[in-house]
Amino acid sequence: MTSSDRYGISVFINCPFDIAYRPMLRALMFAVYDSGFIVRSALEEDDAGEVRYSKIVRIIRECKYGIHDISRVALDRQTKLPRFNMPLELGLFLGAKGFGENQHAVKSCLVLDSEPFRYRVFCSDIAGQEVRPHYNSHRKAIAAVRDWLSNYVTRGVMIPSGSVIARRFERFERALPRWCQRQGLVPPELTFRDQRILIEQWLKANTWEPDC
Repeated sequence: MTSSDRYGISVFINCPFDIAYRPMLRALMFAVYDSGFIVRSALEEDDAGEVRYSKIVRIIRECKYGIHDISRVALDRQTKLPRFNMPLELGLFLGAKGFGENQHAVKSCLVLDSEPFRYRVFCSDIAGQEVRPHYNSHRKAIAAVRDWLSNYVTRGVMIPSGSVIARRFERFERALPRWCQRQGLVPPELTFRDQRILIEQWLKANTWEPDC
């Protein structure tokens, strides 16, 4: 696959990285892969020699699509401050689209929040964007990702409905401990790369069928 081909199916996921969000992250990753695309994230590499900001810029440059979950705006219990990483990375992606040329000018993104219209209070400048609420439900998040990506698949190709992908994800989650055990992995200790490989393996062994 050429770098151009890879760019056309690469989806940058910008979301919280804490333990509580991890199941939702897996749901987003699963939906992307089950829709025929591939996931990119700042978590995919752990190179102390590369500045984090530079890494994020590079990955955004290499992705045509982006999913941005800006739902985590609560104050940190210890610092009493909010986290601004997600809005920053959304801004970088929109800037790349707005100021970029050629392939970057046609970038597309999906913005997620936990509740409808809440973003108008804390990030009103994106009021012109269609922000999809997921209500902290993996099923709604998967449906949002599926419906968005269905606009960008090869003409004539159909992606299973969001409810079907959600059921497949739930099957994957039930099978995950067993798949981890086979490979000497401990579920709470899975890295981003571990999760990506496990999703790819499971999908390869469980191709979509109408009666799934």
